[in-house]
Amino acid sequence: MTIDFTVAIPTYNGASRLPKVLYKLQMQVSVEHLNWEIIIVDNNSTDETAKLVKEFQANWRHRAKLRYCVERKQGAAFARQRAIMEAEGEIVGFLDDDNLPYSTWILEAYKFIQEYPQAGAIASQIHGDFEVEPPESLKSLVFYLAITERGDKPHIFEPRRKGFPPSAGLVVRRDAWKVSVPAQLFLVGRVGNSMIGSEDAEALFYIHKAGWEIWYNPAMVVDHVIPAWRLERSYLVNLMRGVGLARFYLRMLLLEAWQRPFAFFVYIVNDFRKLLVYFVRNYKVMESDVLVACEMERLLGTFMSPFYLFRLKFTNKSAN
Repeated sequence: MTIDFTVAIPTYNGASRLPKVLYKLQMQVSVEHLNWEIIIVDNNSTDETAKLVKEFQANWRHRAKLRYCVERKQGAAFARQRAIMEAEGEIVGFLDDDNLPYSTWILEAYKFIQEYPQAGAIASQIHGDFEVEPPESLKSLVFYLAITERGDKPHIFEPRRKGFPPSAGLVVRRDAWKVSVPAQLFLVGRVGNSMIGSEDAEALFYIHKAGWEIWYNPAMVVDHVIPAWRLERSYLVNLMRGVGLARFYLRMLLLEAWQRPFAFFVYIVNDFRKLLVYFVRNYKVMESDVLVACEMERLLGTFMSPFYLFRLKFTNKSAN
């Protein structure tokens, strides 16, 4: 039997979060004409994720098949790659274990990808489901928590201007990913104490480079559950540092090879200037203003990015 759609849920210690996602998937409507499946990719969880999934499978009565696999290499990039290899569907929709899809999410994703044959990936509209409403002063940081609210009309992403969408709620053509995305990305995702993400942007870069379009479809709606601790200063500062540290690699990907040596020096000088100016203007309030502290960490991470990533690349080569 041909599978039309695969829902892939990479998870790490998601036993407390997965039930809500699975219940939401059981409530999908108008998909009777589709053959679809759910794959949970356990990325070395140390909680009761495996036990939970087995219990769900034992009592599963839904027509969509519920599958489970383990990816031993730590990092979201490896988990998503495993999902692509395991998937039987022509279309793969990624949900994080804290993403709650609306009841028409699968239907709208399937319709859109049929209507737009050049779409290699489609981003969902993602709303924040906050445990604690973020204060007005932090609203500008919400974007970095994988919130994607870009209006009520579909449009194409322009990576050089606005970057790429997050992987939460992302739907891709499996063949576009398999042919375009390297089996091992340089950016692997947040592992341990490292908050360097952007592995989803790297994967989408390769899909885009291969000639596929990256779309935003507001009819595909997902709620992103955000606990209170993700609005705490320590988390936000580390998050913004990670955003900055990945910046150099993503910048270089978007340039031609001959442009990169020139761009390196231009970026270094410009990033240092921005960092210095921002520090001089705001150092007095850095301890008291979370937004200022976060922006300072992003600018500092951006300036340090090429040096940090060169060291990381050298360390990885030595380890191999």
